[in-house]
Amino acid sequence: MKLFTSSTTPFGRKVMVLILESGLSDRVEFCSVSGTPIDSGTMPLDQNPLGKIPALIAQEGEAAIYDSRVICRYLDALCAGGLYPTDKGLWPVLTLEATADGILDAAVLMVYEGRLRPEALQYAPWVDAQWNKVSRALDAIEARWMGLLAGPMTMAHIAVGVALGYLDFRHSARNWRQGRPQLAQWEATFATRPAMVQTRPV
Repeated sequence: MKLFTSSTTPFGRKVMVLILESGLSDRVEFCSVSGTPIDSGTMPLDQNPLGKIPALIAQEGEAAIYDSRVICRYLDALCAGGLYPTDKGLWPVLTLEATADGILDAAVLMVYEGRLRPEALQYAPWVDAQWNKVSRALDAIEARWMGLLAGPMTMAHIAVGVALGYLDFRHSARNWRQGRPQLAQWEATFATRPAMVQTRPV
């Protein structure tokens, strides 16, 4: 298999952590690419016409699989990893994974606003609105989802761990831990997992 990703994309990191946790490393070739929404750079446009990563070629000659959630479901099914429950417990896991991905969507847009838009055109209320999404989602996890995070490992754990790591990486000044002691304590432990340490962005 061939995975197109980069060391700093949190969506690619989700897939990388799953690969490491599931023992699939020796079955995947990693192809480092880069680009932005306004300059595709070396992004794998032939594999994903949206110009986004990660993208996975599962078998040579076949169409690529893309979107991190789709790739994660595919790889977990491939190795019978059990990160997605097969009973009614699936829906909470998928919902929390989607919540974590929504945090990442908003956090990445904040980065793009600062990096790609000329300073004179940057709109602070829009950036604040993105952070409000992040903040509401974090409050919801603190209030409603700690029971799931205290349970057996699922893809939701990986997604939340990666999302919180990205907030530290790109938005540390906003201090997401303030007012969320349970989530902060959970993250401090989860971040020490070898797969999380090995994929930590620099």
